[in-house]
Amino acid sequence: MGRKPQLAHPGSFRKTRFASPRKSPKVRLEMNSRLDIRKEQGQTMTEFAIVLPVLVLLVFGVIQFGILFNNYVTLTDAARAGARKAAVSRSASNPVGVTVTQVQNSASDLNQSDLAVTVSSTWAPASDVTVTATYPYSINLLGLVVASGRLSSKVTERVE
Repeated sequence: MGRKPQLAHPGSFRKTRFASPRKSPKVRLEMNSRLDIRKEQGQTMTEFAIVLPVLVLLVFGVIQFGILFNNYVTLTDAARAGARKAAVSRSASNPVGVTVTQVQNSASDLNQSDLAVTVSSTWAPASDVTVTATYPYSINLLGLVVASGRLSSKVTERVE
């Protein structure tokens, strides 16, 4: 009887050595398996090259949406802070100016030249004061504008 096949190198499953008592050892290479692996590696790279631009656009879209959402939350908070300041500032000499200043201070992360604030009220006790703040937005994906417009937040409070 012949001997059992032994591995040519530890951990190698492609090369096998057959030893026979009468003949010199032979090494058999499984060439087809090796070529298949190379073909699959090329296929993987091709699939990755096709999917990569889609993934990059998706990641950039998520980043742009996050920036847009952050601006919206900042704008809403600034309008709320301005409405609260307006509600307690009816006795000020210029309540509209005080309110606009409060909105701008609260929205310090936003570009102040693009921030628009309107304040409307009769300034009588128990009347409403409405503060509206708007800010432009633009969603860009790789230099292409996908969507643009203005974010708006409107807050109403009672004048004290």
